[in-house]
Amino acid sequence: MNRVLPDAFLCALGREISLPQAWQWQRRWQQRLLDAASDGGPAPPELVLLLQHPACYTIGRGADLAHLHFDPEDPPAPLFRLDRGGEVTHHLPGQLVVYPVLDLRRHRCDLHWYLRQLEGVVLDLLQQLGLQGERREGLTGVWLDGCKVAAIGVGAKRWVTQHGLALNVSCPLAGFDAIRPCGLQLPVGSLVQWQAELTVAALQQPLAEALTARLGWCDVQWINEQTLLSEIGSDG
Repeated sequence: MNRVLPDAFLCALGREISLPQAWQWQRRWQQRLLDAASDGGPAPPELVLLLQHPACYTIGRGADLAHLHFDPEDPPAPLFRLDRGGEVTHHLPGQLVVYPVLDLRRHRCDLHWYLRQLEGVVLDLLQQLGLQGERREGLTGVWLDGCKVAAIGVGAKRWVTQHGLALNVSCPLAGFDAIRPCGLQLPVGSLVQWQAELTVAALQQPLAEALTARLGWCDVQWINEQTLLSEIGSDG
């Protein structure tokens, strides 16, 4: 009997995941989707990782190092250059990071549309919390009372995505002083400034539900880390 696959797997990791590990998982799933599209076989589910990173900084493929307020050879936390768009951002515990690995051919082959959908997911979540987020004309991300609370940067290979969004929930903001976040001279905020009780764990499911609604998935399956590793490969 053939296995009936969902539209997407959702995986909320209960521990901090290093950026290289999460990036490897994304690349593996991206390749799985690409291989299936090339072979014409059954379409694997898309994948969404929801997690937190230990403190680190990331820069996009064309990022300007002038936005770093430190020597890139001696960073205050690990520094990674990624194959995504955008400038520099900061990841740390207390920030909800969401990595959707999607085949946009199942949705819409338009990266600008996809970026707006990711912004919309955050705006939908904030609305559920009674908060009025906003976009900025010509910029990517989500702001709350003039403070940027969500950074977004994506990459894609033949319309299969990686990377995603980072929502500041309960993270301290001092580490952002070491950079010009996303290349902008604008303040950064964390959601606990507006609602002190919020936690990453409490927001993982509602954010995933907002993403599910935006992408029109009818059938999603939550999986744990063990199942994720089994699906991706035993060596993680």
